[in-house]
Amino acid sequence: MRVGAAAHELRVADCIFNTEKIIEVIKDAEKKSVEFLVFPELCITGYTCGDLFLKDTLLKGAKEALVKIAKATSESTMVSIVGLPLIINGRIYNCAAVLQKGKILGIVPKTNLPNYNEFYEDRWFTGSDQLDVEEIWIDNYMVPVGADLIFASKDREELVFGIEICEDLWSILPPSSFLTQGGATLLFNLSAGNELVSKAEFRRNLVKSQSSRCVAGYVYASSNSCESTTDAVFSGHLMIAENGNMLKESERFFFESKLEIADIDLDRLTYNRRILQPSRRSSISKNYRIINFEYSPLAILDEIQREVNKNPFVPENSGELEERCSEILSIQTLGLMKRIKHTNIKKLVIGVSGGLDSTLAFIVIARVIESLGLPMGNIIAVTMPGFGTTGRTYDNSVAIIKEYGADLRVIDIKDACLQHFRDIGHDKDVHDVTYENVQARERTQILMDIANKEGGLVVGTGDLSEIALGWSTYNGDHMSMYTVNSGVPKTLVRHVINWYAAHEASENIKKILYDIIDTPISPELLPPSKTGEIVQKTEDILGPYEVHDFFLYYMQSYGTGPAKLLFMAERAFNGQYSSLQLKKWLTVFCKRFFSQQFKRSCMPDGPKVGTIGLSPRSDWKMPSDASVQLWLSELDNL
Repeated sequence: MRVGAAAHELRVADCIFNTEKIIEVIKDAEKKSVEFLVFPELCITGYTCGDLFLKDTLLKGAKEALVKIAKATSESTMVSIVGLPLIINGRIYNCAAVLQKGKILGIVPKTNLPNYNEFYEDRWFTGSDQLDVEEIWIDNYMVPVGADLIFASKDREELVFGIEICEDLWSILPPSSFLTQGGATLLFNLSAGNELVSKAEFRRNLVKSQSSRCVAGYVYASSNSCESTTDAVFSGHLMIAENGNMLKESERFFFESKLEIADIDLDRLTYNRRILQPSRRSSISKNYRIINFEYSPLAILDEIQREVNKNPFVPENSGELEERCSEILSIQTLGLMKRIKHTNIKKLVIGVSGGLDSTLAFIVIARVIESLGLPMGNIIAVTMPGFGTTGRTYDNSVAIIKEYGADLRVIDIKDACLQHFRDIGHDKDVHDVTYENVQARERTQILMDIANKEGGLVVGTGDLSEIALGWSTYNGDHMSMYTVNSGVPKTLVRHVINWYAAHEASENIKKILYDIIDTPISPELLPPSKTGEIVQKTEDILGPYEVHDFFLYYMQSYGTGPAKLLFMAERAFNGQYSSLQLKKWLTVFCKRFFSQQFKRSCMPDGPKVGTIGLSPRSDWKMPSDASVQLWLSELDNL
């Protein structure tokens, strides 16, 4: 849904001037394909009219202006929401009016009136709880009025919106919380908050937190600096948030008309509500009157008015990225520490390949052993060169183990694998899946047997991206006694190692880690080139991990289907990958995600570190024999 928050150029108490400016913004928003537009509180008159609110001239002018603005919307299906004072049964109410196609669809009065410090709304206005009618007569037709109104699309079931006004959001029980229970997925707030030092941050947090609590889009429009400065200054804070994320925010302190636009992902909201709402039911509920409106979807957009982050697991802000990496390491460390304390096992066994995942797991183990005050020799680190092991990865694995003072064990698996080939009648020169998996299972057998012999615990190294794609050997590297990377996507692994190198590693270890970070991702199960270089590169086979992590994040976090995933990926990776490449990799992702569920159904314990997890014991319960056909059919039709 394309939504807009606007603050127009305003003259206090000049309804004629304000009406012209409001209509100008409405017309501008229509040209920009806005579907829902909200203005500030009392925008037709201005919020700072004071005792002028009691005068017939202003009240009559505001009502006439409302009718004029409504008629100006007659050629558009865009929904506009404006604020004005209205007399209803002799009392004045601070109201929001919903306009579409030349009509006033409904009037929502403010519920909570501030009457402290610089606010004196009780002097002029009455709260919605005192309203004793359900309809009022405006422009020769009856208009529904009340704080119990919810506006629902006739054409799209999940498209429902509700309205609250300024102080309503700041109250102990905001009306938006109840509107959400009534079905509202979009929330609009007409506001006129004056500016104070540090107030903007508090206001911003309110909007973000309420959008998260309600799992909704929240559109907030506050009066700009055209309001009276007799005793306060207004800044014009415009914000559009979605489920805790700020999509768009204006600069503050301006006099001219300003419009901020963003696209709300309604699919994401409805998907997350399916997951969360059963646990968010409240014993407090309200009955709402449903006001239906017509919704005409936009044509396909040339561009969408929201950022599509191509690396959604990786924060763009360096400070946030550092904090996330630190938290991930802490979660991994504490998860493994608890397992050690519970089992009273003092030794940890890990296979170290010189690749990213085993390096991160080794770092976690080292932190655990150090935190528990145990000797580093309790880490039994095994490097197991095979047919595809290169000198670079072997040297890095040995070097990092030695630097930590762990118990290094080098066990060459080639002879054991050749013997196994003979035992099962496999040609060693046929480099097929059997050739690869024999090596993976031999390594896991070695680790498990050493753990039995030493009374240790095998720590797994597979990451979230590999788990999603099933990029592991069943009962090979797929299995361990505890897997510390199971919640960490591949696109974050490098960053976590890099953070550790910069903040905790010694200079010698730091050099090794940086070289590991620069090493191509590979299982190293096929022989290297004649010059000793890695031939089997995972991303050449599966496609880039950044693309697969993109698909994983938006499919699991937003509930996004294949067509929309491709649509979003084309915009996120524009100029980097072609549509044909992205469609090919999305097909690979869908096929592997479905076909490899059987591995996830029996994966080892491991800590969840982010919003997405694939453990069958917590986040993801999927039958191993589910069909991918619907997903592939949707892709075939693109």
